[in-house]
Amino acid sequence: MATIFDGLTPEKVWKYFYDICEIPRPSKKEERIIEYLKSFGRSHNLETVVDDAGNVVIRKQATTGYEKKKTIVLQSHVDMVCEKNSNIEFDFEKDAIKPRIENGWVKASGTTLGADDGIGVASALAILASDNIVHGPLECLFTVDEETGLTGAFALKPGFIKGSILLNLDSEDEGELYIGCAGGKGTKIEMKFANEAIPKDVIAYKISVSGLKGGHSGGDIHKRLGNAVKILNRLLWKASDLFAVRIHSFDAGNLHNAIAREGSAIIVLPTGKAKDFEAFVSVFNQTIAEELLPLETSVHISAETTTPPANVMDAESQHKLLNSLYACPHGVMTMSADIPDLVETSTNLASVKTKNNIIYIGTSQRSSIESAKNDIADMVAGVFRMTGAEIQVGNGYPGWKPKMDSEILNISINAYQHLFNKKPKVLAIHAGLECGIIGESNPGMDMISFGPTLRDVHSPDERIEIATVSMYWDLLLEVLKNVPDVK
Repeated sequence: MATIFDGLTPEKVWKYFYDICEIPRPSKKEERIIEYLKSFGRSHNLETVVDDAGNVVIRKQATTGYEKKKTIVLQSHVDMVCEKNSNIEFDFEKDAIKPRIENGWVKASGTTLGADDGIGVASALAILASDNIVHGPLECLFTVDEETGLTGAFALKPGFIKGSILLNLDSEDEGELYIGCAGGKGTKIEMKFANEAIPKDVIAYKISVSGLKGGHSGGDIHKRLGNAVKILNRLLWKASDLFAVRIHSFDAGNLHNAIAREGSAIIVLPTGKAKDFEAFVSVFNQTIAEELLPLETSVHISAETTTPPANVMDAESQHKLLNSLYACPHGVMTMSADIPDLVETSTNLASVKTKNNIIYIGTSQRSSIESAKNDIADMVAGVFRMTGAEIQVGNGYPGWKPKMDSEILNISINAYQHLFNKKPKVLAIHAGLECGIIGESNPGMDMISFGPTLRDVHSPDERIEIATVSMYWDLLLEVLKNVPDVK
């Protein structure tokens, strides 16, 4: 069957990536991709095992002459972040991703692409299906639910994988080898409120924030991108004093690991203040647009009249909401003193949702230092604790401590230099990877992470650079070829 990827190399990687795009695979709803992997294993006569959590491992014997090599694990996650533009009709549980090629990149049409980490899954399948790629004993580990809790990695039992070397295929910059990552945790807040009848002689507006880039709450948190929650709250905080604004609903952001791109609120205010309020929103729109330049170029804040709601949030709850959101930290807290340009600690004010007289607020914290991760989570909790809100702090996941004398790191550095006549960068990443968790359940495992170049992951602008896929693929094969023998 012809696809838009025809003519791209490596051919089998793109073939399997297209297949993966056809399969709905939201986090926690990966049943169809698991069945696809099981069918793949059966059709290629490969040992295929699925654990109770849904993680899949497919094993392949060594190429002739490579039987004495150490067993290597190729690891990727099967789920994807499901984000779309608000003007797009799309059901991530039913619809296939629609990839397209644009200026040397592959992206989707108004939704996330799922190259994070579909390209890693596709690469492993291409190796498993091949009869002319040399490698030692091979295990391909496909984990579930990486994006919303890493529950697949946490559920791995000792012995499910047997390899001593792990290549995590979930990084986003060609030419960079990752040997460490931040740990993370989520802090959720619930604020209850009562309804009040709307005041007399009011006009209702829907306030919308749109056009922001969004992005990964780990990899993009340092870029000073706009946050729709913060922007919308800033407007309402000021307008509540100036124009006696009352809030009916506040909804912005979505996923805990994505920077909020869009948001809206339904409000009412005295009819006599309408003209001045509209002028205020216009000026506020210009102010935010200028503040965010040059990184954000399409932000738009609007106020459109709408049908008045039946009620509004009680005044005390509104006061607590707006002030706590204003005080809640967001962004980079500290930079690493050891690794240049590495974010050490950050927090993401991810979402606010209003439903059934409860305001649900989602945040996430990351740090390469465990105590600092816990400290910033406590700071966020402390802000909302003053309002009397209910706080739930997740257990989180561990970071992955860099190991500079790693055997597979040295092999990968030499392989990259051999292929491209230049040195790769050796880095740690502020985003979370499953390596820290997998390493805990498999002590002594030697690990490294690399991949092709992706941009704007966790947003509808997610894209993968075509040229770097071939480079990443060549490096992967060269590393497999040079895995050391069992001593």
